[in-house]
Amino acid sequence: MSSNNQHFEISKRKDYLFVINENISLVHPVYTNDPLNMYLLLGTHTALLLDTGCGLYPLKPIVDGLIGERSLLVFNTHYHWDHPLGNVEFEEVYIHENEVDKVSKPYDVSFFKDSPNEIVKVYEDQNFLIPPAKVIKPLKDGDVFDLGEIEVKVIHCPGHSPGSICLLTSTSELFTSDVAYYGDQFLPKRESFSEVLETLSKLIDLCEKQKDLELYPSHRKYPCDKTLLTDLYNGIENIENLWHTKKAFDFFEAWQIDDDSGKFRYYISRS
Repeated sequence: MSSNNQHFEISKRKDYLFVINENISLVHPVYTNDPLNMYLLLGTHTALLLDTGCGLYPLKPIVDGLIGERSLLVFNTHYHWDHPLGNVEFEEVYIHENEVDKVSKPYDVSFFKDSPNEIVKVYEDQNFLIPPAKVIKPLKDGDVFDLGEIEVKVIHCPGHSPGSICLLTSTSELFTSDVAYYGDQFLPKRESFSEVLETLSKLIDLCEKQKDLELYPSHRKYPCDKTLLTDLYNGIENIENLWHTKKAFDFFEAWQIDDDSGKFRYYISRS
């Protein structure tokens, strides 16, 4: 078995949906949201890869082996390091227009220089600057892509990052990216919580209108249902009551607060 197949875990969720898992704690143990879930949708003529991961081992050969003769679209859900570092393997990548600049230049991962994990030598060998894809194309809210018997709609969901997106499929999947998942939540400053809550409210409304939706987050457990969104919404609203328990977490330049329910831990930006 090749090293990249040992690194990635691949599972077939549906006839048209594969999940490619990667453990981000391998890069630095401070990250506990294993696994990262990358999704591969197979339409009749086009496939869509959602995120390219950490860039540690070749991903493209795995994708090529799954899509057959289909053409390929590659999306980044947002620009945070564990989602676009494999972009260089692909000719062109789409990301929300707010974050095109972020992934159009080499990605600086020098914050991993002090990682105790040997695997960061992969980054060190590149001077901790990971090259981008050759072509970066913008996405905007409402964009629709036809994969052949599957349509995918882009939903702009700012909060976790300015250009975070979710994807809604005509086959009743909602890919929630890092907008919602169980585990460590990375949030903006308190003053921006309203934007996060507005995004979650929009997705909750969507789930109430389309009750058969399955939710596929970019980390940890999948699939989920609307409860994920309501749990997170209520948890963020409750942070004010837990604010006195905050403690500094310098690696993330954040305040850390543990949720009463045990479902989430919050890292709230201090910068």
